[in-house]
Amino acid sequence: MIEISESELRSRFSQVKLLALDVDGVLTDGGLYYTETGEEFKKFNVKDGLGLKLLMQAGIDIAIITASTSTSVLHRAKKLGINYTFLGVENKLNILENLCQKLNITLEQVAYMGDDLNDIPVLQAVGCPLTVADSMSMNKSSAIYVTELAGGKGAVREICDRFLSIHKASSLIF
Repeated sequence: MIEISESELRSRFSQVKLLALDVDGVLTDGGLYYTETGEEFKKFNVKDGLGLKLLMQAGIDIAIITASTSTSVLHRAKKLGINYTFLGVENKLNILENLCQKLNITLEQVAYMGDDLNDIPVLQAVGCPLTVADSMSMNKSSAIYVTELAGGKGAVREICDRFLSIHKASSLIF
């Protein structure tokens, strides 16, 4: 993990306008589940979902950027009210840069949470790189915050709660 002070961590969290997330291993436990007919499905954590809704209510945009092509991701995003969902993505950084341009924000104002090697370029480019407890070691080396919880086990909610506590505190100051 990149060592920064608690005040620097809070400062970076307070500047975030967009939380972008990988799916497999972050919003899910990374397991791939198949029915006998070959249909893929994923298990999402309901606590993560409520945390994401609370962040959106607090004015932070949410994006999902994943290499997965599973339509279950679209269904989950729609149910949560997430407006920016990108499936089958090979170059996540390119997608994120285009989204930042559309939202008129910089990469410094983005928090990204990813757990595997294809997330490293994004983690190295954003102002608030995050990962889950059970991520690859390279991801942990690129992150300023590693959750205590594993992907799909409430790690996203842990991050959401942290953001909410910081954003609420900063709104009280102004």
